[in-house]
Amino acid sequence: MNNLMQLYSKFYDKFGAQGWWPVAKKGSIKPSYHNKELLTETQKLEICFGAILTQNTNWKNVEKAIINLNKEKLIDIRKINKVNQEELAGLIRSAGYFNQKAVKLKVFCEYLERNYDSSFDLFFKKPIKELREELLSIKGIGPETADSIILYAAQKPMFVVDAYTKRIMHKLGYCDENVSYDELQKMFTLSLPKDVKLFNEYHALLVQFGKEYCKKNLKCEECFLRNHCNQIHSNPLKKS
Repeated sequence: MNNLMQLYSKFYDKFGAQGWWPVAKKGSIKPSYHNKELLTETQKLEICFGAILTQNTNWKNVEKAIINLNKEKLIDIRKINKVNQEELAGLIRSAGYFNQKAVKLKVFCEYLERNYDSSFDLFFKKPIKELREELLSIKGIGPETADSIILYAAQKPMFVVDAYTKRIMHKLGYCDENVSYDELQKMFTLSLPKDVKLFNEYHALLVQFGKEYCKKNLKCEECFLRNHCNQIHSNPLKKS
């Protein structure tokens, strides 16, 4: 078992399955965590919206915005294209940068309607590399957002790197503090089996660990990985 799989096992033993990405179930307007493998077109779009809205904010703020969109039945590509931009911005105000994010949602939906007749089946059938390049060509979609869409909505094996991942992997001695997004992503993809469920769970577990222990105000003394942390010790996981 390689080092990153050993680390994954420690996270999983501590936190268990996370059930990411949260989506609203049929008849509900609030996103919830789940173990569902088959997603509806609406749920795929909700994930895409969540990936865009979560830029520079936390999930609680995004959840409020998603609930508002669900209340108005606006998790719909064609309806987003028709809705007034100011009205849309008001509905997603809790997510911050709401005017810019309203533009991003509209640009994304306009692109899908114009090029794919609003069909994720058509869009997501592309090979991963091609799909990623195309997502990155859409205004407002950066690497983390694109990779979240690929992993959670398209359900293709693309490892998502975020601020938690970078902080944790640096503290545990796996990478330099100034490691780039692409370098850190490559470290995971070359070290792990290319598996959607594994990549999904690993990213979610890193976020959970970051929220509970490896946050800006570190809780090192309470951390179950304190003996492996560069913050205090050398890294036995890296050497084993």
